Amino acid sequence: MDAAAGPPAGVLLASFCVFQLLFHVLSPRLSAAVSPGFSGLSSEKKIEWNSRVASTCHSLVVGILGLYIFFFDEATIADPLWGNSSLVKVNVAIASGYLISDLLALLLYWKVIGDKYFVVHHCTALYAFSVILITGSLQYIGNFRLLAELSSPFVNQRWFLETLQYPKFSRANVVNGVLMTAAFFLVRIAAMPPMYGFMYSVVGTEAYARLGPLAQATWAASCLVLDVMNVMWMVKISRGCLKVLSLLRDQKASGCLQNGKLD
Repeated sequence: MDAAAGPPAGVLLASFCVFQLLFHVLSPRLSAAVSPGFSGLSSEKKIEWNSRVASTCHSLVVGILGLYIFFFDEATIADPLWGNSSLVKVNVAIASGYLISDLLALLLYWKVIGDKYFVVHHCTALYAFSVILITGSLQYIGNFRLLAELSSPFVNQRWFLETLQYPKFSRANVVNGVLMTAAFFLVRIAAMPPMYGFMYSVVGTEAYARLGPLAQATWAASCLVLDVMNVMWMVKISRGCLKVLSLLRDQKASGCLQNGKLD
């Protein structure tokens, strides 16, 4: 229980409050000042806009901190199952506070931004994070899973561009679409083989046995649930990206033919 006491509990509460403040107060004011198109949006679009601003801020914070931990945190690198890191606990607590805040927003504005897959995603991640904070185990794994958030800013940016009615073939849309597909694949799909390979390699070891049935089942089940959704989203994103690139190629080919006729 010591792993959950102290700073992580305070960080979790602070994270929840900050993201509630960001969603309800800061995003509407800053967005209106930064983006002229925000003021002309419907109330429903503004709700989703504010939700995605909070999502982007959360992703950048936990993703960047997660990268630092992944490369430089000696305790969890040396012992991925039982390494104890205050930075990991802080990162997991920040993510947990955001997830609770976003779940509340989903429930309050269900008709606008409600999504059953997001509820499953958030609840699964929250349960897994609670096991990490309470038992103190699997901190490296929890932080590794948080690296998946590095794809979210591109996903949200795609929605912002569409909402502001940027042309589908504009440079901003095309570049962001390619980066979104690449980032999503790298941090969510390509990360699967090493994750499950490591899981298989430690089964039967003393460190794995120390986890106990609850942590073992949580590790396997939460990864499976989240990765099934990641694969579903990857398929959808890939189809959209390929469709845009194909249409863009056809458009360029058509333009070349027209130019040839003019010559």
